[in-house]
Amino acid sequence: MFLVVRVGMHEAKTQLSRLVALAEGGEEVVIQRSGRPVARLVAVQRRRPVAEAFGALRGEIELADDFDELPAELAEHFT
Repeated sequence: MFLVVRVGMHEAKTQLSRLVALAEGGEEVVIQRSGRPVARLVAVQRRRPVAEAFGALRGEIELADDFDELPAELAEHFT
């Protein structure tokens, strides 16, 4: 669950670093002008680096010993 923080335009200008920190922490910051919402500040979703994804399941998946062998009944269709 996250919290929605509502701030006025002036406070947003003077407290931007603090508001960004709140957004990074998962809170949504709504910036208002004259009491009306005009913008929303939320954290950018971090993408996993490709290097992190490769090997993520290492040790979790097992292959049969004959995985790379072509069954005889299938091989006859390729000769």
